[in-house]
Amino acid sequence: MKRKIDLHVHSTSSDGSYTPSQLVKLAEEKNLAAFALTDHDTVSGIEEAMEAARESSVEVVPGIEFSTRYENRDIHILGLDIDYQDVRFQENLENFRASRKIRNQKMIQKLQEHQVKISEELMKEKFPDCVCTRAHIAKFLEEEGYVSSKQEAFDRYLGERACCYVPREKADPYQAIKMIHESKGIAALAHPLLYGFSRKHLDEVVNRLRQAGLDAIEALYSCNRPAETQEMIQLAKQYHLKITGGSDFHGTFKQGLNMGDGYGNLEVPYSVLENLREK
Repeated sequence: MKRKIDLHVHSTSSDGSYTPSQLVKLAEEKNLAAFALTDHDTVSGIEEAMEAARESSVEVVPGIEFSTRYENRDIHILGLDIDYQDVRFQENLENFRASRKIRNQKMIQKLQEHQVKISEELMKEKFPDCVCTRAHIAKFLEEEGYVSSKQEAFDRYLGERACCYVPREKADPYQAIKMIHESKGIAALAHPLLYGFSRKHLDEVVNRLRQAGLDAIEALYSCNRPAETQEMIQLAKQYHLKITGGSDFHGTFKQGLNMGDGYGNLEVPYSVLENLREK
């Protein structure tokens, strides 16, 4: 009997608190058969994870989580089993990340206007070799004593209604799906119930993405209630899509949420990965 897996995990290469190699060790401790490293808009941690897994029983699935914009909402597209070393993919990914860099520059400028001693250089020094996100800026504000918690950082400075918030110009999910397929990967809609769509609207969105090549829905997810999981499984069946599942583990940045079992009731069998890989 094959063990459980987790196909949605983040490392310090984006906004997680565990390094890629620490994730491999944690997966071993939790007796996972495999996990997908799906950092936001970057694949920079995959090589380290794959190297650590060479001496391990854990399989590392190379992945990514694209942050895209659709109908004025953030929509995340997971890429699984991608060829992360493909030159064309790397070039397209660099262009994809450009909007995040511009946004960070604008937020840092706004923070400086609010008497926060922050700069791009300080952020690179504090968080080397990773794609900087608002979570990193929040951590900086907490560690430098400007706020008492990351939540306060978002409430006061970085949230959508806060003084230093800057909206990001993002690519759309269709572009993300195309990039994933060009890298020979599997494209899945991440956590579909988190976007606030009505059930009818979500149905329409999934249908449009399916027509653009979507392969799967993340039906097994930490925040889902059992009835919601069944709804997502049925939605996948309706549009002849496969299902995937994962915890969305971020380490200490999401308290109480664990790799492999989410909030305690997540179970993703290895057969989910096998089914995704079937042609």
